[in-house]
Amino acid sequence: MGKKGVLVPMILAIIAASIYWGILSSKKNSLASAYQMGRVLISKYDLPARTVLKEDLVEIIQVPRKYMQQDGYEVRSPSDIKMVVNLVTQIRIPKGNQITQSSLVSLSPKAGLSVKVPPGYRGCVLPMGNEILKLIKPGDRIDVLVTFTAVMAGSKKSNVTATILQNVLVLGVGGNLGQGISASHARSSAKQEAEAQAFSEKGVLSLALNPQEAQYLSLSFKEGDVSIIVRGLGDVEIHPMEIASFKRLIK
Repeated sequence: MGKKGVLVPMILAIIAASIYWGILSSKKNSLASAYQMGRVLISKYDLPARTVLKEDLVEIIQVPRKYMQQDGYEVRSPSDIKMVVNLVTQIRIPKGNQITQSSLVSLSPKAGLSVKVPPGYRGCVLPMGNEILKLIKPGDRIDVLVTFTAVMAGSKKSNVTATILQNVLVLGVGGNLGQGISASHARSSAKQEAEAQAFSEKGVLSLALNPQEAQYLSLSFKEGDVSIIVRGLGDVEIHPMEIASFKRLIK
């Protein structure tokens, strides 16, 4: 009886010690994990809202995991920095702050067309048939033509076509602004775009024009029918173009 009276407390003490040791080990591991170092992306400069990210705007630093943002970008290899390239800041990110997924959006209509417009140019939207839009991609180059009725010699009227703009940069096609996205996201976006276009015969083409070119494009809509032709990749040459007419063709 006496032995049992001593044995039970000893067993309980051993169990209590085991539980305490387990809790202590767990806390120790948790603290070790919290202060283990990880690498994250931070802003190299003050980044205003709607800044298109490039590799030289961010940098990699080491911080304890305890201080890593929950939706931050953890860098496991140098190439991981490309995860944020061509994404757009939704808010201002001060210099030295961690780059988080919630602070960025893809290069899409949600970010706005202005983030794609080169300095000195204007973003112009050209209504265009959906069939031709399927064959054009952001970054392509096009020429813009206008067909209108001209007064010829002897006050005769004749339909003519003039190339008014050459080597125009395509910024976007519908909702596609050339964003860097995953294949699954691209398929999802394409499906949504197709569903939206199913209710309309026309989509939009976003172009980069200088202010004078933008005026001529606007005028062309009032004077005649506007159409486009697509250039081959790498073709950026500009040539004088004579106005086309059936009279000149027959001669």
